[in-house]
Amino acid sequence: MLKENEIRALEKSSQETRCNIIKMVHSAKSGHPGGSLSGADILNVLYYKCLNIPEKWEKSKDFDKRDRFILSKGHASPLLYSILAQKGLIPKEELLTFRKFGSRLQGHPAKQEIPGIETSTGSLGQGISIGCGLAIGLKMDNNPANVVVYTGDGELQEGSCWEAFMQAAHRNLNNLIVIIDRNKLQIDGNTETVMGLDNLHDKLRAFNWDVTEINGHDYNQIYEAFLHAKKSTRPCAIIANTIKGKGVSFMENQAGWHGKAPNDEEFEIAMKELGQE
Repeated sequence: MLKENEIRALEKSSQETRCNIIKMVHSAKSGHPGGSLSGADILNVLYYKCLNIPEKWEKSKDFDKRDRFILSKGHASPLLYSILAQKGLIPKEELLTFRKFGSRLQGHPAKQEIPGIETSTGSLGQGISIGCGLAIGLKMDNNPANVVVYTGDGELQEGSCWEAFMQAAHRNLNNLIVIIDRNKLQIDGNTETVMGLDNLHDKLRAFNWDVTEINGHDYNQIYEAFLHAKKSTRPCAIIANTIKGKGVSFMENQAGWHGKAPNDEEFEIAMKELGQE
């Protein structure tokens, strides 16, 4: 259980993340705010309380024992870039170069460009498969690190995800944790209208995964679910029920904000709602 002061600190850092996301997408005049905002609470708990991530990246003496984080939903790059900046892995002033010509901060994360990124992502449905490969390699090396894959729920309409779920259970990859951002919206609308995923919990259990379902905006639930996953004897999936566009009222639960930048007026409203005048 997190202490009250820890929760306050996470609330503050999550708010900073959301502000950065809106600033980046507005400055670039393109990007994906909805699914980035929905994951702010999850990634702040992961990076501040759960993951073993070296502060100086490759200069760390225990670099090989770091936990591997994969942003499978690569279009949520503003979320990851903000976290990396908040953790000091990239300069904060670089965030506003997002999606601009010559910037390291491409629309989808590029491994060769930025410290803190394990693999380039953006083609949906591949992150869990990559996670399986990394988890197998770590086990072969007797490396205690965990692999954490953060995926969107719309991605799970890709057959490759279910091949990976089956492979992970077959190989008993208990060092693999998949967090599913279950905001139930994708670019074409509601996931259950496009291609239904419910009952997702039962589907994953049928694939012999350890499954936990949580409120993806409750810091204690996120933290406790991760602690449980680390102790599991099977690969573990955390279904995090979230609100797409969380924190900005006119973006919340609106599929139209999957991949659209706010105009100047909308930017001012969003900043005000996030506590920045």
